[in-house]
Amino acid sequence: MSPSLDVVLVRPKEDGNVGAVARLARNFGAERLVIVDPRAPISTEARRRAMGGIPILQRAVRAASFEEGVAGADLVVGTTDLSTGRSTAFLRRSVSPERLAEAIRWVDGRVALLFGPEDNGLSRSELARCDLLVHIPARREFPTLNLSHAVAVVLYVLHRSRAVAADPASTPAPELLTLRGREKEIYLDRMAGLLRITGYPAHKQRGLILLVRRMMGRSTPTDSEYRMMLGFLRQVERTLGQRSDVRKQGLAQSARHRPGTVRRLPRRLPRRPRVRRGTRRTDRADGELDQGPPRAPQPRRAGERR
Repeated sequence: MSPSLDVVLVRPKEDGNVGAVARLARNFGAERLVIVDPRAPISTEARRRAMGGIPILQRAVRAASFEEGVAGADLVVGTTDLSTGRSTAFLRRSVSPERLAEAIRWVDGRVALLFGPEDNGLSRSELARCDLLVHIPARREFPTLNLSHAVAVVLYVLHRSRAVAADPASTPAPELLTLRGREKEIYLDRMAGLLRITGYPAHKQRGLILLVRRMMGRSTPTDSEYRMMLGFLRQVERTLGQRSDVRKQGLAQSARHRPGTVRRLPRRLPRRPRVRRGTRRTDRADGELDQGPPRAPQPRRAGERR
């Protein structure tokens, strides 16, 4: 078992390239061709270059937007002519076609392979939506490949990996994994909500979500792993909700005034009047004079006159 491959061309500029890609899809076993917002109509040139790929070209799906083009895909793989290696620039951190083939070798599901327009490639927002990026190594002074050539390289590597995996003389294959596109998006949405609740810096939230998306794209978590991670997020949400409720209850109990106001303590406590020794005071409730206990007579000193 191997994943179903969709070749998605985003805003293609030359219809001849579209025809060549349809032929390549037929050569290497891609099931479907998706064309997103094409800038040129499919003409005779496209059909001439498609040759044996005419059936795929005729069945090509037209999509008006990027999201419509990748709808239903469990894993969205973009392509880029720039690679940032191991730097912290997560947007264009990519893997080789061989690494992609290894990652999806024993999985089941639908994989969308995205290729941008011939002149500019995929936009930053489209790259951020990809679960994984692929870069074809080339000479640094001119790393950009023709659209159909790039499709040929990626499809060939994937086809070769699938052919080796299906070799009847090989040892038994490892357990087949199923791609979980829906669970992945649910997890990322819940995580984004927790980042907002916990006060994680707003300018870092998109970068962290992209980092986790790419990690999942490389690791292809199983159904049970997604359930466990979602269970952890639910527990975090529950704990945060309980803490919020306790805080609200504490504030309500400490407030002995009407709701919506803040009770203020007096700036200074009232001073008690100082009473000198020997003076009379009215401490008693009945108002009687209180002179205190009687004083003992002092002995007279020698030579002292009365």
